Amino acid sequence: PPKPALRPHILSTTPLHPQNKATMAEETRGICVRDVPAKAFISAYAEHLKNSDKFELPVWADLVKTSVAKELAPYGDDWYYIRAASIARKVYLRPGVGVGQLRKWYGGNNRRGTRTEHFRKANAGIIRSVLIQLEEMKVTEKSDGGGKQMSRVGQQDLDRIAGRVFEDAEEE
Repeated sequence: PPKPALRPHILSTTPLHPQNKATMAEETRGICVRDVPAKAFISAYAEHLKNSDKFELPVWADLVKTSVAKELAPYGDDWYYIRAASIARKVYLRPGVGVGQLRKWYGGNNRRGTRTEHFRKANAGIIRSVLIQLEEMKVTEKSDGGGKQMSRVGQQDLDRIAGRVFEDAEEE
């Protein structure tokens, strides 16, 4: 079998495997969003946004569907914060991403009973409102080539939270 890929930023030759996790002592640089699992980071950043007084839940958040393909609005109370954290992570990983690309990413199959499924894009209003709030918080900024990119403050903020998630996972 082929050998697993190596992470170049780790001093030891630790293969990329769930059992062989890097420790803070082995890291030659700071922890970034790419180094932590998506689910753990998104839940931590969603909690950060929820506790922040700058990020507000819109009045229509309990009424709106996330896509044409969905029948009901999300059940969870924190779904808007989770979506916002996910969008912030996407902008971090792919600078220059816009509303159209995010609509495609969060879209899904519209299941129409006995008829064939068709892909439908996600609701643009939710994505746009999240991006506007993140820009007002100075987490994102407009990109030169269109779309959004992380601001310096936003990148530091996300990396700090990723470091905290990494440390929490290391303790367990």
